[in-house]
Amino acid sequence: MSTALSSPVTGSAQPALTSPTYTLTSDLAPTPNGRQYAVTALGGTQTGVVVHNPTVPFTITIVRPAQFKSLGAPNYVTGVPTVYPRNVWKVIVRKGAKVSTAVTVPQQIAMASLEISIPAGTESTDAVSIEAMMSLLIGSMNQISSSLSTSLETGVA
Repeated sequence: MSTALSSPVTGSAQPALTSPTYTLTSDLAPTPNGRQYAVTALGGTQTGVVVHNPTVPFTITIVRPAQFKSLGAPNYVTGVPTVYPRNVWKVIVRKGAKVSTAVTVPQQIAMASLEISIPAGTESTDAVSIEAMMSLLIGSMNQISSSLSTSLETGVA
């Protein structure tokens, strides 16, 4: 799988994080067609953030399709395919998070999940459109990550 992450990963600045970096180590993925990494060290200013441990996970998982699909056969009359299967990738980040200041309340898992669905055949006939889509996605998320974090924390869009 060519989706290996190199460590450390530079995060984007957030209201309570300055120059955040995340040192990763390979972890056991929950599926054979995935790669998982655990955050084992933090860089920058991240007061209160806890690295991965069994009770407070901090992981990122990249899952590729179990079996890649091809573009469906064309209709023998029209020459146009009638089926457009999709190859679906997922990126999942899990982070243990406190839900109460009481020490007896166990932490819960916050999760962000991104699903990328590409019509079969696009990878060989219009790869640049995939690149443009991912460029806009990652650039936009990087641009709004701080304000999105604030919205997630306050409930105000």
